[in-house]
Amino acid sequence: MASRTRSTSRRSRSERTKAHRAPSAPAPAAPAANGRPGGSAWSRAKASYEERLSQGKERAGLYPYTLSGIPIRPLYTPQDLAGMDLGRDLGFPGEYPYTRGIHTSMYRGRMFTMRQFAGFGTPQQSNQRYHYLLEHGQTGVSVAFDNPTIMGYDSDHPKAHGEVGKCGVAVDSLRDMEILLDGIDPGAISTSMTINGPAATLFAFYLANAEKRGTPLSSLRGTIQNDILKEYIAQKCWCFPPRPSMRIIVDLIEFATRKVPQWNTISISGYHIREAGSTAVQELAFTLADGFTYVESCLERGLDIDEFAPRLSFFWNSHLDFFEEIAKLRAARRIWARHMRERFGAKRPTSWLMRFHTQTAGCSLWDKQPENNIVRTAYQALAGVLGGTQSLHTNSMDETIALPSDKAVKIALRTQQIIAHEIGVTETVDPLAGSYYVEWLTNRMEEEAEAYFQRIDALGGVITGIEQGFFQREIARAAYQYQQEMERKQRVIVGVNEYMEPDEKLEIPILYIGEEAEADQKKSIAEVKRTRHGRATGGALKALTAAAASAPGEKNVMEHILEAARAYATEGEIRGAMREVFGDHVEGTEF
Repeated sequence: MASRTRSTSRRSRSERTKAHRAPSAPAPAAPAANGRPGGSAWSRAKASYEERLSQGKERAGLYPYTLSGIPIRPLYTPQDLAGMDLGRDLGFPGEYPYTRGIHTSMYRGRMFTMRQFAGFGTPQQSNQRYHYLLEHGQTGVSVAFDNPTIMGYDSDHPKAHGEVGKCGVAVDSLRDMEILLDGIDPGAISTSMTINGPAATLFAFYLANAEKRGTPLSSLRGTIQNDILKEYIAQKCWCFPPRPSMRIIVDLIEFATRKVPQWNTISISGYHIREAGSTAVQELAFTLADGFTYVESCLERGLDIDEFAPRLSFFWNSHLDFFEEIAKLRAARRIWARHMRERFGAKRPTSWLMRFHTQTAGCSLWDKQPENNIVRTAYQALAGVLGGTQSLHTNSMDETIALPSDKAVKIALRTQQIIAHEIGVTETVDPLAGSYYVEWLTNRMEEEAEAYFQRIDALGGVITGIEQGFFQREIARAAYQYQQEMERKQRVIVGVNEYMEPDEKLEIPILYIGEEAEADQKKSIAEVKRTRHGRATGGALKALTAAAASAPGEKNVMEHILEAARAYATEGEIRGAMREVFGDHVEGTEF
């Protein structure tokens, strides 16, 4: 985390430029005429302003730092962009290095996809919510799973007791996936599934359901999150240790590249890193470092970078610091493009593109005066759009209390629609480009990220860093710093540490998930096991265990997970078949 009193050590901008930027024609010299930057009149006017500024008073309690601790000066001018090459560093939308966006016309040509992350209770209940959202203008389905599903446990497992359907939907087998997506054509709509440890299993359920409905796998569009590294760093939901988990991910990428070519095989996620308490700089750096690690693992397997890279995607958090979030997204595109082209040697422009989804920051919402969360979410969503996101989820005002009610989720969806159609920010591409502050902050975010990459490389890479607790310590320090700033009221949170209402009464509807969801899921699992072909299921699970025991690249475990899914093996059974080989992961303790 950057210090509030001094900058973290890093290479100079000129050093970074030499190391990470392709040579290009020099930028045209700034005009030196009077009244222009660099001219004598300009210099005199700037000096006069700075003199007046030094004599003025600043408001009490001013805390001029971004949430990442980057100092904010009172004014930015063209001199803050000295050394910036417009062609090399900015370019045009749809052109390398994609600072200004990955599409030429951006939202003038295609509006961002509006997704609302949804799932609760049983598959039947969640299916009703998906139809409700689609009827009200949502343009993609985004599935939230409950904790047992996220951890790879069936709903009848002792560790699932009391958690079934509570923070997402319970999906235990192919039968549940069939119910979950009933009436939704998998060939006509894009589906996103936020699942990591058992991602291959839920992906297999989705593919098997499409097959049963006669939909070719080649026509499926969507995203599986499948980002296990950020689980060890932040969210802490895994099935196996890091190294076998990486083997499963590479197998999935290899399988989908061949058979599900329109599917995003991984959504490299900064979202949960930020929700765990990181700064924007840490989210940027750690997420990109994870992405580089996945690329390296696929290359080690022998995969062609220009075959799999176009289907890597990203998932970012949009937090409260409006300009920092915009700069983060712009810097992310530029860093990814340069590393993919110059470090990894990708040849196709589609391999350089960073395509990403953005979700507003759940950790920024409060149970105090929850209607204020609507305003917070709106600004965060606007930052995501101004940062050039391809799809967007807006959190509901009640999500810090419970899963969102129908009313709250409709307001969240309407927030996206208002941004898209009413306030004029989608009619021009990258409207904040050229802002001295935004461009300076974009450059600074890139510098901070590159400094983190050097530290991670010095440790021996991301997985070694995870095993040594590096990322966990960095995030913990950042979260502690933010908490201190709140307690000192250096960060004012309206309705929480200022402008409070001690006698406030909660006046919004709350969605309650009863215990009947767990009972229903247990009955469903029992029925699946009673009616399936037991011998076929057992054979598929044994073959999966054998595949897991084979050397990486010898047998693709994704192929065998899909066979087990087709035979109606449950998620827990599929996990158990691989656990025999891969074992369990136990995280070390950090103080």
